[in-house]
Amino acid sequence: MSDKKTFEENLQDLEAIVAKLETGDVALEEALSEFQKGMVLSKDLQKTLEEAEKTLVKVMQADGSETEMDA
Repeated sequence: MSDKKTFEENLQDLEAIVAKLETGDVALEEALSEFQKGMVLSKDLQKTLEEAEKTLVKVMQADGSETEMDA
């Protein structure tokens, strides 16, 4: 079984980090650590969304080959 989390799990983690940081009840060192984790999650989520968009833009032609359409 893979240790890789789903998009939804990563999004939940990012939302939890944001909520935690918004409270302001976090020590500076912990806030910096959480912020760094959030940035990594954000980049991973953005990459997943970009890959999904590329997949959705592809169209199957009559001969079965794939062509990318202009977005």
